[in-house]
Amino acid sequence: MSLVDDAPAKINLGLHVLRKREDGYHEVETVLHRIDWVDTVTVESADSLSMTCSDPSLPTDTDNLCLQAAHALREAFDVSAGAALHLEKRVPYGAGLGGGSSDAATTLYLLAQLWELDASREELQAVASGIGADVPFFLGDTPAALATGRGDELSPLQTNGTPYRVPYPILIVVPSDEISTPEAYAQVTPDEDWRPPLRALVQSNDLAAWRRGLLNDFERPIRRTHPAVESARAWLADEVEADYVSLSGSGSAVYGVFETEKAAEAAHRMGQNREERMHLMNGLADESDMTGQTGS
Repeated sequence: MSLVDDAPAKINLGLHVLRKREDGYHEVETVLHRIDWVDTVTVESADSLSMTCSDPSLPTDTDNLCLQAAHALREAFDVSAGAALHLEKRVPYGAGLGGGSSDAATTLYLLAQLWELDASREELQAVASGIGADVPFFLGDTPAALATGRGDELSPLQTNGTPYRVPYPILIVVPSDEISTPEAYAQVTPDEDWRPPLRALVQSNDLAAWRRGLLNDFERPIRRTHPAVESARAWLADEVEADYVSLSGSGSAVYGVFETEKAAEAAHRMGQNREERMHLMNGLADESDMTGQTGS
């Protein structure tokens, strides 16, 4: 038996690092938003647990979140069966796009089916939370959610009962720098000062208000220590004049939001000679828009 599914990445719309917790993690507030840049996970019945990956630079032992997820699920439900996992990797890693977390969540979802587990959503979410803070978000099906706590306490965003999606085209630029989460947190200063409420600010869809108040606390320190990130930000903000520019997560990916598809597509064409990897989403207002273009 073989099962396969896509693992979507995400961007962060604002990210506040509020305080250091007693458990060593940080209290954060952010809006997580799925994007249509995806990896693909395949699971097949097997006697033992094993993994392969299309990217030879990625580990395929228990350093990989997919295999960690498989072991955690097998232990939580006392499963003796194995599985052969394969990851087709497309989303850049170390970029703040949550690809590894999404891969792990998709692995949990597929293995629960493969092993015919009688697992509730709450039970799977508990396993997901033990793997990483972003994993529970990807285990759900909401396009966007306000994430608090250490990032695993989720509240879906809705507008008039409809799941919220950013209604603008977005161009994502990924410099070659890989930034680890511990490195990023070592550079950021927690700040509990008042900021505009993220949920209301994001759902306003007011790009001028986003420029004033929708901030990622990692952006300034990461830009200072990673010139490639600053270069990508400057290109989006100054050369192609995106209407809103932000770091995603703790970086290194930077994205620009454009009011029109024409402007976003023109920026994407202009970026083809740059060294970074890029991904263009032509708006997420409707399910029919969930297709993108990738550039090298």
